[in-house]
Amino acid sequence: MRALIKIIKEQFNSFYLIMRLAKFQLRIDNQNNYLGFAWEILNPAIQMAMYWFVFGFAMDRGVMESENGLEKVPYVYWMLAGISMWFFINKAILNGSKAIYQRYAMVAKMNFPLSVLPSYIIMGKYYGHLVLVGAIIIVCWIGGYPPSIYYLQLIYFLAMSYILAFAITLLTSTLTVVVRDIQMLIQSLLQAMFFLSPILWDRTTNMAEWIHQILMLNPFYYLANGYRASLLFHDWYIVSHWELTLYNWALIFVLLLIGSKAHFKFRNRFSDFI
Repeated sequence: MRALIKIIKEQFNSFYLIMRLAKFQLRIDNQNNYLGFAWEILNPAIQMAMYWFVFGFAMDRGVMESENGLEKVPYVYWMLAGISMWFFINKAILNGSKAIYQRYAMVAKMNFPLSVLPSYIIMGKYYGHLVLVGAIIIVCWIGGYPPSIYYLQLIYFLAMSYILAFAITLLTSTLTVVVRDIQMLIQSLLQAMFFLSPILWDRTTNMAEWIHQILMLNPFYYLANGYRASLLFHDWYIVSHWELTLYNWALIFVLLLIGSKAHFKFRNRFSDFI
C-alpha cells in the first residue's frame, strides 16, 4: 500500500509536468504532418467508417438494443459511442507500455519520477480522446440523440478510462523493461480483447449465460456500454450495473497495487535491464 500511495503522490506532484510533456509529445508526434493534430481525429474517423461499412452496412445490422432491451438505436451510433473509448485505451496501453524503456536514458541522471513517463504518454492520447468524444457527441446530436442528464455519467466514464489505462500501463511499462517480449504479448492480447468486447458486435444475449458472465469480466465491456448508456440510452449504468461498477474498481485497485509494487521493486534496477 505504501508503494501505491507514493505513486499517487508522484502523479499529483508532477501534474503540471505531465500536462506540459503530453502537449510536447503531441507536437512531436504530429510535427511532420501537414494537418498536425487533426490526424488524431481523422485516423479514427477513417477506421470507424471502415468498421461501419463492414460490420454495419455489409452485414446489414440495422439497429442495436440496449442491455435491458428497452431501447434501440441505429448501428452506426451504437458503434461510434462504444469504439471511441477503444481508440484511446488501445493507443495509451501500447505506447505507455514502452514509455520507460524507450525514454529511460533521457531521465536516468535526473531527479525524475519514472512513473510519470507512462502518465504523460497516456495524457497525450487523452487529449485526442476528448476531442474525438466531442465530435461523436455532435454526430449523435445531429442524428437525433441530443445531450441529456445522463451525460453527467460520461464524465465518470471518461475519468475511469484514464485511470484504467494508467493502472494497466504502470504494470506493463515495468514488465516490458524486464522482459521485452511482454510488449508483443500486450499487442496480441489487445487485439483479442477488441473482438471479445462489445465494440463492433454484441451477441451476448444469444450465448450461454456462463459465457456472457465471463465476457462481462472484461473491463472494456463495462466502459463500452457505459459510454453508450451516457450518450444514447436513458440508463444510469453506474447504478443499474452496480455489481460491474464495484468489480471494475476492485480490478483497477488490484492492478494499481501490483503495478506500484513491481515498479518500485525494479525501479533501481532498470539500468541493468536496459
